[in-house]
Amino acid sequence: MTTVDARRTAPPPLVTGRRSPAGAVLALLWAGAAAVIALWWTDTGAVVGTAGALTGAGRIAGLLCGYTCAVLVGLMARVPLLETRVGSDRVARWHAMAGRYTVCLLVAHIVLILAGYAVQDRASLWHETVTVVLDYPDMLKATAGTVMLLAAGVTSARAVRRRTGYEFWYYVHLLTYAAVFLAFGHQLTLGEQFNGDPAATAAWYVLYLGVAALVLWFRVLTPVRLNVRHRLRVDSVHQEAPGVHSVVVRGRYLEELGARPGQFFRWRFLAEGLGRTSTPYSLSAPPRPGLLRITVKALGGHSAAVSLLRPGTRVWAEGPYGSLTADRATGRPTLLIAAGVGITPLRALFETLPGEVTLLYRARSVEDLALGGELEEIARQRGARVRYALNGPHGERPDLTAGSLSAAFPDLAGHDVYICGPHGFAQDLYRALRTAGVPDRRIHHESFEL
Repeated sequence: MTTVDARRTAPPPLVTGRRSPAGAVLALLWAGAAAVIALWWTDTGAVVGTAGALTGAGRIAGLLCGYTCAVLVGLMARVPLLETRVGSDRVARWHAMAGRYTVCLLVAHIVLILAGYAVQDRASLWHETVTVVLDYPDMLKATAGTVMLLAAGVTSARAVRRRTGYEFWYYVHLLTYAAVFLAFGHQLTLGEQFNGDPAATAAWYVLYLGVAALVLWFRVLTPVRLNVRHRLRVDSVHQEAPGVHSVVVRGRYLEELGARPGQFFRWRFLAEGLGRTSTPYSLSAPPRPGLLRITVKALGGHSAAVSLLRPGTRVWAEGPYGSLTADRATGRPTLLIAAGVGITPLRALFETLPGEVTLLYRARSVEDLALGGELEEIARQRGARVRYALNGPHGERPDLTAGSLSAAFPDLAGHDVYICGPHGFAQDLYRALRTAGVPDRRIHHESFEL
């Protein structure tokens, strides 16, 4: 590791981190699931025979599936409390988990209900399926919704994601909204728990209409207001390293956004080949009056095309999102560890985090150190340290194990540690830090992977 030290200056005062509401949100979601099961329990008489057991289990699965559909959409609504206090990456993981639960519950509901009806009617499973789909009210729409939801689930599987483009996955994923809308009617029409129970029906409407209101407000109206008011445009584009470019975006009244170092926006550049995709990029510098800056590495067609943007290009943005901010700090010395383009949010934090701060920057070579000159200047101005972990002359990787990190950073276990980099790098580093004695609550990381 190479170290750049600068002269000491008086550090800013320390701050104390805010507690994440993640636990309370999860408790609320599980309480909702328990209430759904209680709805079935209080409205169901004796379960008799094989047919009764199958249909009873199918109805429980169906009720829970309807509930998780609402949760699934709610987690997609980009509610600020979740995006900036819980963390966009954690919400994305919850959404992925809710998606898996929803698909499993949907399949269980279909199989169990049809099997129960088949046993009850002494008919074949195929005959019962045709009868339910064609003759039961709202079932054609529900069947279409089922196909859409299963398609979204299949394309979200990791093995499929690796073989499909982001845009294809994104547009198929949007079918979730249509799927939930199409399936809603049959829940109330055929659900025994809602027939003759106005309170349960009203609660279900409140749940779904509430989620729809969140989506309308935060995914439609809020972005429209943001972009109409702030009128974002590309100001300039600068090369920082091979394949790495910074884009400066200008706009009006940007201080009203409340963007903070470490956060990101979802950017849509209204230029040829870029306007169809909204991509998350972190701020690579603290917001300045009228200006925001991101730094993008060419990892695919979209990110490579960013370097070709021209000044004046219209920009559509949503945000700010993310919780990788000073709010997570606990008032201890801070170690920032970045790899590759993961330097972008940590560069902004390196300039602004209070207290004693050290930055460790992992890259293949000196030429790959994007923003290196800025980092050293920041270190000199605030009396901080920058260390580089570069490949050896024959491509050998630097040792970033628990032992080497503890040797390089005395009292590592007493630090707050911020991590940003590729998913595999972050996972390996997290395990090394835990082995070195850094408590989980003081390891802060955020990933854009779903």
